[in-house]
Amino acid sequence: MPIKLNSAEEPTLNLTPMIDIVFLLIIFFMVGTKFTEVELELEVSIPQVASGATIVTEPQQCVIAVFQDGRVSVDDDVMEIHELEKNLTQRVSGGAELHVIIRGDAEGAFQNVANVLSACRRAGVKDLGISVRMASRE
Repeated sequence: MPIKLNSAEEPTLNLTPMIDIVFLLIIFFMVGTKFTEVELELEVSIPQVASGATIVTEPQQCVIAVFQDGRVSVDDDVMEIHELEKNLTQRVSGGAELHVIIRGDAEGAFQNVANVLSACRRAGVKDLGISVRMASRE
């Protein structure tokens, strides 16, 4: 069977789909421009409000560290468990959404972490997370 060394046909590039897409984009932008012109021509009196404060607040993030001996720190401020609950209650009652991450010492008693979880729930914190480190595989 003989092998063809020279191609009789030169490869061609079909531009029809690209031209179709360009025309569709042109039509889309022309129609979109028409709608903005119609909106600008409408005579609508926009209502005014007394205050310009935004209602939506950015969520706060709080890191609680539970040490081996049971001490608790909130964002590097060491405090007792009842102070922790008061602190979290103030933050939650401020209206902002509060994300709490609990970092417990691996050598400490789990009861200390459970006490912090309970204080968070009593304070009304809805978004809780526990920080862990992945064990190395050997």
